[in-house]
Amino acid sequence: MAEWAEECDVLVVGSGAGGCCGAYTAAREGLSVILVEASEYFGGTTAYSGGGGVWFPTNAVLQRAGDDDTLEDALTYYHAVVGDRTPRELQEAYVRGGAPLIDYLESDDDLEFMVYPWPDYFGKAPKARAQGRHIVPSPLPIAADPELNESIRGPLGRERNGEPLPDMLIGGRALVGRFLIALRKYPNVELYRNTPLEELIVEDGVVVGAVVGNDGERRAIRARKGVVLAAGGFDRNDEMRSKYGVPGAARDSMGPWSNLGKAHEAGIAVGADVDLMDQAWWSPGLTHPDGRSAFALCFTGGIFVDQDGARFTNEYAPYDRLGRDVIARMERGEMTLPFWMIYDDRNGEVPPVGATNVPLVETEKYVDAGLWKTADTLEELAEQIGVPAESLKATVARWNDLAPKGVDEDFGRGDEPYDLAFTGGGSALVPIEQGPFHAAQFGISDLGTKGGLRTDTVGRVLDSEGAPIPGLYAAGNTMAAPSGTVYPGGGNPIGASALFAHLSVMDAAGR
Repeated sequence: MAEWAEECDVLVVGSGAGGCCGAYTAAREGLSVILVEASEYFGGTTAYSGGGGVWFPTNAVLQRAGDDDTLEDALTYYHAVVGDRTPRELQEAYVRGGAPLIDYLESDDDLEFMVYPWPDYFGKAPKARAQGRHIVPSPLPIAADPELNESIRGPLGRERNGEPLPDMLIGGRALVGRFLIALRKYPNVELYRNTPLEELIVEDGVVVGAVVGNDGERRAIRARKGVVLAAGGFDRNDEMRSKYGVPGAARDSMGPWSNLGKAHEAGIAVGADVDLMDQAWWSPGLTHPDGRSAFALCFTGGIFVDQDGARFTNEYAPYDRLGRDVIARMERGEMTLPFWMIYDDRNGEVPPVGATNVPLVETEKYVDAGLWKTADTLEELAEQIGVPAESLKATVARWNDLAPKGVDEDFGRGDEPYDLAFTGGGSALVPIEQGPFHAAQFGISDLGTKGGLRTDTVGRVLDSEGAPIPGLYAAGNTMAAPSGTVYPGGGNPIGASALFAHLSVMDAAGR
């Protein structure tokens, strides 16, 4: 029998969208809740999200803006792109559950959302929507609450480049901030930082609590109704990435340093089954002078070439699809890292990337690090990046032949709504013709691993026989993602995290 340092009804591990939503639900339902966060900041990977959006079809925010989507259409789309890789009932729980969750949250004045049109990521799939099914938290001024700003992870400019904190919480930081403010209304909440999960405690086959670390000591916390694991992925643990075959490296993940997979390991240790453990939310990564390749999107020009100087993908495709193109070619032995973005001088030396996520530093630092190259001719540029000159010339010539037609006959760039989201109404095929010519180095990044503990439709963790482990729940990147091996649309990771944490607590509360 454990000696309990503290007791609560629900113990939540992690403080991203899932952890915060789970803690909020518990408090609002009259349960006592303890939330433990392993790192020095609240927010997890969610706090790094530029939008902080959720993919929740037919929610009230969309409907107030005139959205005419239906759940049947959304399910058709989701099933079409996910296929049978995950249980159909789990997919349906996600698609159907988002709108009721928004109704629940919006009844609290502290939790406010707005429409942010963002195309579905498989634009040719049945019932895909060009405007998407996506909402984001409303920005939150922090002038009256600077301590809140200091306590939330991010932005990346602060953590990686030492930039000052902004005076407005936006995106994922706004979502976390709104939950933290909402939690202040309830007396039955304890929030702890620098308190990592060490192990789960099981009595008579039931998870009854956990051991956490705090100031170098181990403390046992009893959870009378359940433990919710919403601690992110294992993206920053190279040993686990290697064990489960996740491509890429921990240093290039966008997750915080604390995403070490301790919740995964704790769940596995008490008999949890796992799935999708070789998967992540992928993206191309612009390489920065610190040597890390970071998530980049919103391309407005350029083409990607491989080690042979050949183009190999639709550069304007949704980032996960693009990342998977690179990984598939690497696994077939057709490609090595790095790859390069080739672009001309129409907008200068800085690559045509609208959202680098990690803010750019001075151009000379990229040049000095050998990451950005410039040459008067394509032959000279090819030599600098180590690709065959004739191949690069032929690749650019082919691209310039396609550009005036406005149709990418090779890889379909511009054929789907997402491809056109950042073109400002112009063509997706921007020629490369104004010297000098430039190249920027890219690698593979990810927004976190997406494999984890298998759950049922209310977040209960399942054992290898498919039976729930009493008292144990999982959400977000600690659970095996309902979306399987695809990324259906922006807001899927945060949406699944918040929803399944909410459903977990409601189940634990007997609601």
